Amino acid sequence: MTLEDGWTFSVDPDDEGIEEAWYRTDTEMADERDVSVPHVWQEHDALREYTGAAWYRRTVEVNHEADERVLLRFGAADYEVTVWVNGTEVGTHTGGYLPFSFDVTDALTGGDDTVAVRVFDPADLTEIPHGKQGEPWYTRVSGLWQAVDVGVVPETRVDDLRLTPDLDDDTVRADVSVTGPKGGIDLTARVEVTQAGSMVGTADVQIRDGAGSATVRLDDPTYWTPANPALCDVTVSLTDGSDTLDTYVDYFGMRSVTVSDGEWYLNGEPLRVRGALDQAYYPDTYYRPSDLDTYREEIETAKELGFNMLRKHIKPPHPRFVELADRLGILVWSETANPDRYTDASKRRVREQFEGMVNRDYNSPSVVVWSLYNEEWGIGIDQHDFPNRDNPVRLWHDEEKQRYLSEFVDDARAYDPSRLVCDNSGWAHVDTDVNDYHEYFVVPDRDKPWRRRLRDLVSTPEGNYATTAYDDPERPPTVISEFGTWGLPSLSSLRAHYDGDPDWFAHEFLSGLKRPAGVADRFDRSVLSDAYTDLDELAADWQRREFTSLAESIADMRQHEGVSGYVVTEFSDVEWEFNGVLDYLRDEKVFADEFAAVNGPTMVRLEPATRTVDGEGRFTADAVVVNDSDRRLETTLEWEGFGRSGSHSVSVDPNGVEHVSDVVDVDVPAVERVSTEAVTASLADTDARWSTDATVVPSTPWEESERVYTPVDSVASALADSPHTLTESLADSDCAVVTELDDAVRAFADEGGHVVVLPGPDGHLDASVAETLSIRRLPERESWNLCASFVYQTLFDALDRVPGWAFADLYPYAYVQSPADDADIGVGYTEGWVANSGAIVSARSWRDGTLTVCTLRLTDNLGDQPMSAAILARLLRATGDGGCPSLR
Repeated sequence: MTLEDGWTFSVDPDDEGIEEAWYRTDTEMADERDVSVPHVWQEHDALREYTGAAWYRRTVEVNHEADERVLLRFGAADYEVTVWVNGTEVGTHTGGYLPFSFDVTDALTGGDDTVAVRVFDPADLTEIPHGKQGEPWYTRVSGLWQAVDVGVVPETRVDDLRLTPDLDDDTVRADVSVTGPKGGIDLTARVEVTQAGSMVGTADVQIRDGAGSATVRLDDPTYWTPANPALCDVTVSLTDGSDTLDTYVDYFGMRSVTVSDGEWYLNGEPLRVRGALDQAYYPDTYYRPSDLDTYREEIETAKELGFNMLRKHIKPPHPRFVELADRLGILVWSETANPDRYTDASKRRVREQFEGMVNRDYNSPSVVVWSLYNEEWGIGIDQHDFPNRDNPVRLWHDEEKQRYLSEFVDDARAYDPSRLVCDNSGWAHVDTDVNDYHEYFVVPDRDKPWRRRLRDLVSTPEGNYATTAYDDPERPPTVISEFGTWGLPSLSSLRAHYDGDPDWFAHEFLSGLKRPAGVADRFDRSVLSDAYTDLDELAADWQRREFTSLAESIADMRQHEGVSGYVVTEFSDVEWEFNGVLDYLRDEKVFADEFAAVNGPTMVRLEPATRTVDGEGRFTADAVVVNDSDRRLETTLEWEGFGRSGSHSVSVDPNGVEHVSDVVDVDVPAVERVSTEAVTASLADTDARWSTDATVVPSTPWEESERVYTPVDSVASALADSPHTLTESLADSDCAVVTELDDAVRAFADEGGHVVVLPGPDGHLDASVAETLSIRRLPERESWNLCASFVYQTLFDALDRVPGWAFADLYPYAYVQSPADDADIGVGYTEGWVANSGAIVSARSWRDGTLTVCTLRLTDNLGDQPMSAAILARLLRATGDGGCPSLR
């Protein structure tokens, strides 16, 4: 009997409910309201920030026989629970994510019985496994957030069934636990295994002292895989020789997961993981969807998008999700929720939670990996204070923590030998079955550092270990288990769903790029409003930038033989964190179809020799074909571009990669302005396809003739064959292209000259520029903030506003943070919820002259990257009419 409706609920801020006996029917609770369960009290506007005690109460009528017991069962409740039935306390439980139950038989009256539940969720979560609820992440979650029901069961019954498959000899070990008054005498448990309705194996288990085991030999079972999630149904009949005491049913899958020599195997076959991080937060109900069938839709969508795994991030997944993962076929990487602090209490709670996860999901074939910790949260980092890597409290250096984690891993493997164990996801490994990395590079902005990092982490796996005293880094597979880029969602859709701004827009703990509150006003005041009509138009472009980065990063990993898989951050947006493939409402972003085409079992990728070409030059590209299936791929690669097309026969081994040279080799027509041409590739009879934009630059990009002074050698070389006249002094010039803003250059601008400021050969702006303008530096390599950034351009009408690969090798290391009000912005920048906005290329009046600042790294790329010259040409004409600066 599910206890969904009929509950009354009241908060107890003064914690007086026990003293006033709110657990009794004849007392009134303060400010009662009717609720249904599952229930999270943060669903109520007035309780969004409430922590402390709250009460649930209802009546229930249960009929049962004298030889039966009545269990009151809770799917999960956050956090401390005390339960009374008819005023009698029947049990307590602590923990926020896993099931528990109480035998309430002796407290029942046989009529209307009153069930009262006190839930206490403390304000201080530091020693409590809580994941990412609350500061500094997402909305808190408190209350009876999973279902509550009543079950009538036999006195003597099967209490637990563990099924451990062995694919070497097609057997399954059945471990049966029995509880009840007859549990201590000799009983027999008949185990019957069926698959697709046919009996495939039976065995009798002799129960002594409440437990027994037997090996069941199976007749030609079908193994469980994501592509074919074949399950085995199990019935256990418990008898005492003459009578059947209990019948217990469950299911399992014949599935094995192992690692060896840097490879990952499922059922003995190589596995390439294509995963997504899934935080399982929902817009209105937080930890669970309002309709549990949403899990079915999510898994089906994930598979349509090409994923074969979901990493259920930093809290145990909902049991309904796990069941559907088993039945629909998707791998699950399951994780404990983390505390903040490393204490005896927090360590004990994490261990208890891990064992509870194993107990609940042991028979689920979809679950293949357990994570014990994530990014040292609760074992070196507390989410609020991030000590640097050299700090002795970090797992990298603390030998006591390393020993503890190694012992925890040993215990975890002993408790569940059928799955892989990841000790600390992301870095500072000690003993792990998955050497995973969290790498946040935005591509193409930081393409070269990303590729260097990929090569380095594959070639030196020991670099991701805090110590190698407990493990061989060459043993586990290399997996990039977090990477990703942000893509702004549709604000109008969010507001339509919430009937205004969502409550999480204004969490007090959110600031900077993470704070959505006021985003519309910031947009109106920012440089972006000159290029975009509204935030939804911006969102569509931002999502395309997200796709480019994801697709290129995925392709890099898939074709790298040293990488066994990846996990995209993330499956869906979560509140303010908009890096999902889906948005927070689970609607597809603009690139869904394209994403599936690069993330499926087969992939084709074009690798141009150069992303930008001169008109009347040649465009050439190699191709890479990836086959993640267990069958040889025989197909035809077809391509189109620049008015030409072609095809190539391709054969790829199972779980193989094939490189095809010079697939595309075409003449590029002359152009009068910078433009783009889409070049596409596809694989016949598959869903795999790829598209890349080639940027074509006029062979002579110079538009005007100016007298130009420049002390910059690369600029002088680029201008040598142009219509411009190079001068020896500022006095003889119309324009100066410089890397320093010294007094002479400032005076030149004061008196009507046009100054163009570029970074130096190292890509950085000179200190003299920062003395004049508000400059914000950007990281040169990995950066979560850069992954949350957006870059757009309006310099070239025929070029997409999201420049993508057109700006390859040019993306800046800094930008102008507060451009002048009269500035014309040719390339703009922002982060997150339209924070830290500014200009990468801007032109402004400067007394009687003009000042153009370009932080794109042109200086060292002139002559190598054709767009450099095209951009320089545009900068030189930025004087405009009447001294008003214009970059268009």
